[in-house]
Amino acid sequence: MDETPLVRAAGRLRGGQDRRLAWLASQPHGLVTRAQLLALGLRRGAIDLRLRRGRLHRVHNGVYLVGHTAPSQFTWEMAATLACGPRAMVSHGSAGRMWALLRERPRQVEVTVIGPWKPLHPGLGTSCSTTLTPGDRRWVQRIPVTSPARTLLDLAAAYPADRLERMVADAERRGLLRPSELVEQLDRNPRRRGSAALRAVLGMEGGPGFTRSDAEARLLALIRRVGLPAPEPNAMVAGFEVDLLWRAARVIVELDGFAFHGDRIAFETDRLRDAELQALGFRVIRVTWRQLVDDPEGVVDRIGRAIRVSLTGLSPG
Repeated sequence: MDETPLVRAAGRLRGGQDRRLAWLASQPHGLVTRAQLLALGLRRGAIDLRLRRGRLHRVHNGVYLVGHTAPSQFTWEMAATLACGPRAMVSHGSAGRMWALLRERPRQVEVTVIGPWKPLHPGLGTSCSTTLTPGDRRWVQRIPVTSPARTLLDLAAAYPADRLERMVADAERRGLLRPSELVEQLDRNPRRRGSAALRAVLGMEGGPGFTRSDAEARLLALIRRVGLPAPEPNAMVAGFEVDLLWRAARVIVELDGFAFHGDRIAFETDRLRDAELQALGFRVIRVTWRQLVDDPEGVVDRIGRAIRVSLTGLSPG
């Protein structure tokens, strides 16, 4: 956040310092810095007085909430970057949450600072990087955050391959990044922790698959392990979104589960969709979670036979 324009705008308001301070607090996240307060003309004693009276609430050294302690969605992330200075960006798990690649909130806000830096703020997960550049910076709700590509590289060392694959595919699907941006990160950081894991995900046959459920993730892993051709996950066919598609073989796999198909209307809708797809010449195979757990070899064997029959024209017998 560029402090100077905000301070200048506040300074043009009529009224006393408290009105100007209240205007600053009305900006996103309700935070002010000590530098802003001093620029408004408040002296050290005036700042201390407002802290004692509860008009300011210290979040970090030199960073305050004004008039309240109720945070917005990303107040703590903004406060962390303000505390660590203009070269700081929200990073790692905190950045993953801001990009909606992760749901869980890390125990500490994680921040990375460009260049050498000595941590001064307890309670923050801070690090410094000489490979991080201003080009790695993006903005979410006016908060500096590492780009999706850099965030995924940072997360690659902390998550298993299937979870990382889903995050990469999700980011691509939502248009947060292009695969070339991940390649560029790997070129700049060839020995960084997590680079090998991220490189492996990018090298998967068919690229990282976007999966919306643990069942799809498990089935994709089985398909890769036995060497079947890579499917298109969550592909569109004749206006329907299908779970897995082998387009050339005209084979579709749909994952059944009680949570998604447990009522009569959903059951009938699924069967009508199957009939429409079959009328267009597609073979639809339905797989349940229990089948995946109890008989994974049988599942991939049936899929493999359907693909071979379709591509070769041989009789299934």
